[in-house]
Amino acid sequence: MHIGILTLRLSLPGCRSLKEKRQRMGGLHERFGRQPAVAVCESGDLDRLEASEWTFVAMATTSQKVESLLAEIEDKVQRGVDGRVMEATRERL
Repeated sequence: MHIGILTLRLSLPGCRSLKEKRQRMGGLHERFGRQPAVAVCESGDLDRLEASEWTFVAMATTSQKVESLLAEIEDKVQRGVDGRVMEATRERL
């Protein structure tokens, strides 16, 4: 079994409340947490209004499938969130 971890740090310029932050993040947990091979959590910057950090853990039988899952997640976050991805880091276990 292969495991990969993707951590995304996002900038949310102009965000004025935690409620707005949740709305702008567009339900990342619900969207990606439904996939049986992916676990997701907001892992940092919980109380900062203009920043957010999310970690995604993907597991599959091949490293290529893990990489594909993480690339798909990163692409969807970049296109679907009202903010900018400032940093993306990947790890393999």
